[in-house]
Amino acid sequence: MARQASLSGFTELLPAERVVELHVLDSLRRTFELHGFSSLETRAVETVGSLLQKGEIDKEVYAVSRLQADEDERGGRTDPQQLALHFDLTVPFARYVVENAGYLSFPFRRYQIQKCWRGERPQEGRAREFTQADIDVVGDGELPFVYDVEMALIAAEALAALPIGDFVIRINNRKLAEGFYRGLGLDDPTAVLRAVDKLEKIGESGVVAELVATAGATEEQARAALALAAIRTPDTGFVEQVRALGVEHPLLEQGLSELAEVIGLASRRAPGRVVADLSIARGLDYYTGTVYETVMVGHESLGSICSGGRYDALAVKGDRRFPGVGLSVGVTRLLARVLAQKLAVATRPVPTAVLVSLADEDGWAAADDVATGLRARGIPTEVAATAAKFGKQIKYADRRGIPFVWFTSVDDDGTVRHEVKDIRSGEQVPADPETWTPPADDLLPRVVPGD
Repeated sequence: MARQASLSGFTELLPAERVVELHVLDSLRRTFELHGFSSLETRAVETVGSLLQKGEIDKEVYAVSRLQADEDERGGRTDPQQLALHFDLTVPFARYVVENAGYLSFPFRRYQIQKCWRGERPQEGRAREFTQADIDVVGDGELPFVYDVEMALIAAEALAALPIGDFVIRINNRKLAEGFYRGLGLDDPTAVLRAVDKLEKIGESGVVAELVATAGATEEQARAALALAAIRTPDTGFVEQVRALGVEHPLLEQGLSELAEVIGLASRRAPGRVVADLSIARGLDYYTGTVYETVMVGHESLGSICSGGRYDALAVKGDRRFPGVGLSVGVTRLLARVLAQKLAVATRPVPTAVLVSLADEDGWAAADDVATGLRARGIPTEVAATAAKFGKQIKYADRRGIPFVWFTSVDDDGTVRHEVKDIRSGEQVPADPETWTPPADDLLPRVVPGD
C-alpha cells in the first residue's frame, strides 16, 4: 500500500493484498446475510439533481459525459439531469426504494457492496475510488426505533470479525443536538452541526469562529455547543450531564430518550464497544436521529471506518415516506491501514495449493488428469507449463507461493507412482490422487495476524 500509484486516489492491490480485501468483503457479506439482509446493486451513475439534493458535496462529484458529446448533452453543475458517479450508496438506495416500492416487502433489509467515487484530495484512508459496504433497513411510513439499536449491534458483530483490532462505535442523536441548539436560541441547527462536525479537524477555537461566522452564534452560545460536544460516556450517564447544562427543549428530551435506549441496550450486548459521544454530528443533511461513527483504537487519526444513522425523509414518493436507518463500512479506508501496518496478511498470494509437475513434455495430458481429479475434490491445482528440471519447477511453485508439488513417475513394470512434496518442509510422501487432501490450513489462502 506504500507503492506510488500511477493515478493518485485509485487504489490497485497486489494479489496478496487482494486476498485480505476479499476476506474482509466475504466476512461482511456473511454477517449481513446472517441478519437477513438481501443483496442488491444499484447503477454507478445518478443524476446531479438526485445526488446534490442532500448535503454539501457538489465540489466532490464526478460528472459523466461522452468525449464527443456536444455542449447541450454535457450539461453542467447547474443541470439536474447531468449524469454523475455516485459518491455514496445511501442516496442511490433511496432512489431505488422509491422506484421499486411496489415490488419490495417492508421493512426492507438490504446490503450493498460497491465502488463509489469522490473527487477529493487523496490521502491515507481517502481515495477517489473506494469500496463501501452498506446495510439499511427501510420502512413504509414508519420504522420502529428498535432498528436503531440493531444497527449498532450488527456493526459491533461485523467489525469484530474483521482483522482490525479493537474499535469503538461512537453514537449520538441529531434530535438531541438540534434540540439543544434550539434551546440555546440558535435557529440554524444545520449550520451548527456542520461546524461541530469539523471539531477534530479545526479544533475548538476553529469551531467557535465558524459558529459565530456561519450560525449567528454568540461566543457564549458557541461555548455551550462545545460543552455539549465534550460529553462522552460508556453508558447512559450522559443524560444527567446534558441536563446539568441547563438547556431545555422538547426535541432535546426526545433525543435524550432515544440515545439512552440505544446506548443502554447496545452497551449491554457489546460492552466496551459502544459509547455515547455527543460530538458526533455527521455532515450530510439527511440524518434526522441516531448517528454512528466508528474508530479503530490506536488509529483514530484514520477517521471513521463505519458511519451512518437514521433518516426519515431521504426517500419520499408523493405523500409516502420511507424512513430508514443504515450503516456504511469504509472498506477501502480500513484496508489502507490494515495493509500499510500489516495488521493482517495472507498466507499466500495465489489460490493454488498444488502444482502438478511434468517429467517430460509428452506428460501434460496425464498431469492434467491428476489436476482435474484434485480440482473435482475442491483442491485448487495448476499444471506446470514445461518439463523443466524438477528443481526449476519447485522454484516456480515457491515463487508463486504454492505449498505443494505433485510428482508422477512410472516404474519399469508400468506401475504409476504418485508423490507430493511440501516445499516448505521438504517432506515428500506417497499420495493417491483420488484421496489425498492438503491440510485444512493449506487448502485455500488464509488471512492471519501480521507481524
